[in-house]
Amino acid sequence: MYLTVSLPAEQAQPTDLGTWARSEWHIENRLHYVRDVTLREDAHRTRTGTGPVVFATLRNTSIGYHRTKGATNIAEATRRANHRPHDLIDAVTRSNPTRQ
Repeated sequence: MYLTVSLPAEQAQPTDLGTWARSEWHIENRLHYVRDVTLREDAHRTRTGTGPVVFATLRNTSIGYHRTKGATNIAEATRRANHRPHDLIDAVTRSNPTRQ
């Protein structure tokens, strides 16, 4: 693995570099992997106009919704949500959203 930083060598401490590298993989594993594997984003055929941005936003919203509901397995949460589509619609359109 390579990590590119714009710090002088004396400021790029190994512990800091390790923390930055782990935080990058944390994002990769919690978001990008879920979008690519669980939601099959790479197989999606929308490639022009605003379609890719709209669908990426919807995927991120879905993942965020499931995470705020305590889901750790997004694939399982998505399958469960397929049987209750009104839950997400109610949460998004509710006039007084509640915080967890």
